[in-house]
Amino acid sequence: MIKVNCNLCGRDEYSVRFPATADGNVLRVDAFRCTHSGYGHHPQIVECRHCGLVYANPRWAADDVVSAYSAVEDNTYVEERLGRELTFRHHLRDMERITGPAAGRALLDVGAYIGVFVEMAADAGWQAQGVEPSEWAVAEAQRRGLDLRVGTLDSVDLAEESFDVITLWDVIEHLTDPAAELEKVRRLLRPGGWLVIHTMDIDSALARIAGRRWPWLMDMHLYYFGKRTLRRMLSEHGYNVLWDGAQGRYLTLGYLASRVAGMNATLGRLAHALVGRLGLSHSAIPVNFGDLRTFISQRVR
Repeated sequence: MIKVNCNLCGRDEYSVRFPATADGNVLRVDAFRCTHSGYGHHPQIVECRHCGLVYANPRWAADDVVSAYSAVEDNTYVEERLGRELTFRHHLRDMERITGPAAGRALLDVGAYIGVFVEMAADAGWQAQGVEPSEWAVAEAQRRGLDLRVGTLDSVDLAEESFDVITLWDVIEHLTDPAAELEKVRRLLRPGGWLVIHTMDIDSALARIAGRRWPWLMDMHLYYFGKRTLRRMLSEHGYNVLWDGAQGRYLTLGYLASRVAGMNATLGRLAHALVGRLGLSHSAIPVNFGDLRTFISQRVR
C-alpha cells in the first residue's frame, strides 16, 4: 500500500476518521465486484484537515487497482439486471431534463460494467458507448450487441471533444486519481458538454448517523465525497454544477435481502426466507436513503 496526498488540495495533513478494519497488505479481487457485500471491511479512511476531502490512506497502488478491476467477474450483477435497468431508466429521464434529449448526440459511459446504462441510453436515441476495465463485463455487454471497449480513459483511444455527455455512475469513488480523471473527461467533452457523476455522499444524514457502520465504507471505495468537496473539485477542473440531488435506485427484494445479509447474517437469512416464501424475490422496489447523490455539470472551459 502507498500513502497519498489529498486529491483535492494536495496537502498531506489529515485526521483519521475511520481506522482500518482490514489487512491492507492483502488485495482481494472479489472485494472489487460491484455487488460485493464486504461492508465495514476497509483500509484506513482519513479526512483532509484543510479541505475536508475523505479518502482511503494508505491505499493500493494504481496499477494494482486497475488489475483487480480487469479481473473482476460478477454474475450477481447480471442476476440483478432488472433493478439496474429500472434505476438507469429513471436516472436517464432525470438527466435529460437538464441535458436535453438524445437527438442522436454522442454519450460515453465510463466504468460501464456490463453496459446497462449504455443500452438504456441507446434505446433512448443516444449514440452511446462505454469503456470498462473488466474483460468479463465487456464480453457480457458485447454479447448484447453493445458498443463497449475494454480499458480506461488512459488506455482507450478516444477523440478529443467528441462527446456531448459523459457519465460516471458509481465510478469516481473507485478511482485512484479523481482529479486527473476529470481533466481527461473535460478534454473528451465538446464545449458546453455535460458530465454526470453519481456517488455516495459522506456528508448525508445517514452517513453521519451511521458513522463507522455506514455500509459504503468498503475496500473498493477510495474516495468519499460530500456535496462541498465534489462541487469544489468540479469547479477547479472546468465544470459548472447545474444540479445535484439525492437519487436512490431500484432493487429486487431478493437482492436487497442479500445486501442485508452482508450487514447482519441472521437478518439476511430471515429476509431471504420471507421474500422467497412470498414469491417476491424478483419484485423491484425504489430505495432512497439520501446517501447517494447525482451531480450534473457542464464544461465551461
